[in-house]
Amino acid sequence: MKKTLIATAIAAVAFSGSAFAAEGDLSASELAAKMDSMPQVYGNIQYALIYNDVKDGDHEFNHRDNGTTLGFKHDHEIAPGITGFLKIELEGIGANNKAGSSGIDSLDEAYIGVRGDNFGQIWIGSDDSTYESAIDTIANFYEAADLSIGGSYSTGEGDLIQYMSPSFGGLTLGAAVQVNGDSTEGGKSYPYQLAAIYAVDSLELAVAMDSNDGTTGYSSNDAGIDNENTYGLRATYAVDSLSLTGEYQTRKDFGDTYGVQGVYTLGANQFALSYEMFSADADDSDRNTVTLQALHNLSDHMYVYVEGYLGGGDDNVWTYEDEDGNVTSASDERSVAAVGAVYYF
Repeated sequence: MKKTLIATAIAAVAFSGSAFAAEGDLSASELAAKMDSMPQVYGNIQYALIYNDVKDGDHEFNHRDNGTTLGFKHDHEIAPGITGFLKIELEGIGANNKAGSSGIDSLDEAYIGVRGDNFGQIWIGSDDSTYESAIDTIANFYEAADLSIGGSYSTGEGDLIQYMSPSFGGLTLGAAVQVNGDSTEGGKSYPYQLAAIYAVDSLELAVAMDSNDGTTGYSSNDAGIDNENTYGLRATYAVDSLSLTGEYQTRKDFGDTYGVQGVYTLGANQFALSYEMFSADADDSDRNTVTLQALHNLSDHMYVYVEGYLGGGDDNVWTYEDEDGNVTSASDERSVAAVGAVYYF
């Protein structure tokens, strides 16, 4: 997302108006340099209409904020070939419901780091983890993602120190460690992740692992509290307008996750179809999801989409509740339809 002249000017006035005044008149080049040094402001508003149906059970229709965010980025040259950078992204705005919104109330990403031409980059804070970025791409692709099946890794996205190497003939290496100190819920631990991504021509291969040494008190999902490793493999082949991806993830005593996806772009349109499946090791929680997306870019800053999800699995996978919040029954099938719009800058 590129910053516009207007956004830059607003940032300059908001953050440095007094400084500009103190320095007196500036030349055009000096003013341009000042404005270029300001942080980039970006954001989006996301709305979605969601229809959710559990077979032989309840169904509901809702309008929701689907992830509206506001963020800031900045980088600067520390020395020739070495750059420092920062990013903070805030969410929880609740843009669909003024009465129920308290404004920005949660954090999505916040980190600082250093990157160099020769050593790659290292950054610390809250961000998508090394494993997630390398392997778990299908579940993170869709807009609504109500029935998407993520991997069985449990290291979260906070308290991370991450490293990504430069490319060695197409091979990139990544590593992350989560620093959970004495005051962290669940106690002290240092879950870590390793990844290798190899890209050649139209093919990209990725392998990664997560040590899963933490507990769900500070994990990204409820994949379990055992510390068995998660191992993942992804292959993506892209040629012209077509991209094909296959994923496999496994965790001992928990289960295996499989996924295949095809994405086709045609002008301003994008079409995606995927199949995801989770096979449990210890209980009756097998499930699968077929997802279809059609997305149209109205402009450089706005797009609309339609998504459909059909989920199946064991008899107790999908549950529904009565008006008092009590689970009244369970089903082996659930479907979701989503229509949404996003404006971003």
